[in-house]
Amino acid sequence: SKGFNAFEIRSAFLGGEGKNGRLYDMFRNRLMFPVFDTNGEVVAFSGRRLNEEDERKYINTSDTPVFKKSRILFGLNIAKNTENGTLILCEGAPDAIAMHQAGFDNAIATLGTAITPEHARIIARYCRTVYLAYDIDKAGRKATLKGIDLLNQVGVDTKIINLGSEAKDPDEFIKKFGANAFRAKLTGSSGQIDYRINEIISRFDVTVAEEKLRAVSEVTAFIATLSSRPEREVYSSRAAEQLGLTTESVRTEVERLYKKQDNKYRKEQ
Repeated sequence: SKGFNAFEIRSAFLGGEGKNGRLYDMFRNRLMFPVFDTNGEVVAFSGRRLNEEDERKYINTSDTPVFKKSRILFGLNIAKNTENGTLILCEGAPDAIAMHQAGFDNAIATLGTAITPEHARIIARYCRTVYLAYDIDKAGRKATLKGIDLLNQVGVDTKIINLGSEAKDPDEFIKKFGANAFRAKLTGSSGQIDYRINEIISRFDVTVAEEKLRAVSEVTAFIATLSSRPEREVYSSRAAEQLGLTTESVRTEVERLYKKQDNKYRKEQ
């Protein structure tokens, strides 16, 4: 009724074509979130199911002539103007919206995809520190580790918000405990190295000798990748405390692995 033809509607990912050749509404029975580019233009949509029995929780606009989801961050058109100097990166539009409503105008989200190298480069234009606020499930932990790696590559420091077992995502946490409680989580967020060490140790039952040794092996191998000796000493001490070992034993193994890696690197050079 607005004068758009079938080709334009399909190209904009607003409609699909059925087997009978007729157009159907791509976002039927869904709550719609418009997606803006950094200039404030609507370029896509994210639709959340209203019927919980529908198979897909979200349908997001696929790539179109004006939209590449690997390059768009939901909420960045507002968050880029924050005076905070940092960004909070979360998994979906509802989390970002909940944070904005609670006064955190620096919240952004990826759309139906994990963070990409393009996302990381865009983020680097606007800040030097990002708080990662992904869900606490397995997929969220995996996305956190990927985010740390990609943001490090573009020189952005990362801090990880730990919601614990109190809520599955930032939206639920803010609804339960309020903005001030979430602000306290920001203040108490852990650095990326602490997060990685905790993530490694959490995969093992350190009360069992064999598992404890495997945890030690993985943790020391990770700490040995740190180029700064003071950093290696600090995190060796923290890991030793968590594993119930002496600092000296962990530090000795870390330095052995570091020298081994360094010698290998020098030979390759």
